Amino acid sequence: MGLRPAKCYRNMERPNTRQSLRKPKKGYVKGVPELKMHRFDGGSKTKTFAMHFSLVADWDVQIRDNALEAARIAAQKVLINETGEEGYFLKVPLYPFHVLRENPLATGAGADRYQSGMRQSFGKPIGSAAQVKKRQAILRVSVDAGREAIARRALKTASYKLPVTCHIVQS
Repeated sequence: MGLRPAKCYRNMERPNTRQSLRKPKKGYVKGVPELKMHRFDGGSKTKTFAMHFSLVADWDVQIRDNALEAARIAAQKVLINETGEEGYFLKVPLYPFHVLRENPLATGAGADRYQSGMRQSFGKPIGSAAQVKKRQAILRVSVDAGREAIARRALKTASYKLPVTCHIVQS
C-alpha cells in the first residue's frame, strides 16, 4: 500500500500521547519508522555568501519527512545546475519529530471477525512529520550577489513539493 495523500496529515494536531500511571511503559512510541531525510544541508558550508533567502510557510501545518526531502532535492537540483557545487548553501532548519500514527480499519467480507474497531485505537507509527508554525522558515538558501533569481527559482520549485502555500523572504 502506498502513502496516503498529504491532506490526511497536514493539519496541525496535538501529538498523540498516552499517559498511564499504572503502565508507564505504554506511554512510549515503539517502532518509529526511519526518517526519509538523511541530509539537512548542502553546498558550500565554509564560504560566506552575501544574499540569504528563506521559504516561509503561510499557515500552521505538518509537513511529512518525505515532502521535506522532495523539496530539498528539487531546490538543490536547480542550485547545482545553475551555480555549481560550491556556489550556494542550502539548509533545512526543520526536523520531523512528530510521529504520525494510523489505525487502519479492514474492509471487505469477514472483516468484522478480526477487527476491534476503535477499541485500543492508539494506532501504529507510519511516519514522521515536522510541525511548522505560521511564518516559520522551511528552507534557507544563501548565494552570492547577482544570483538572486536563481535562489528564488530554486525555492519556488521546492514550494511545489510542500502541502502549504509559501512565500520567499530575503534577509
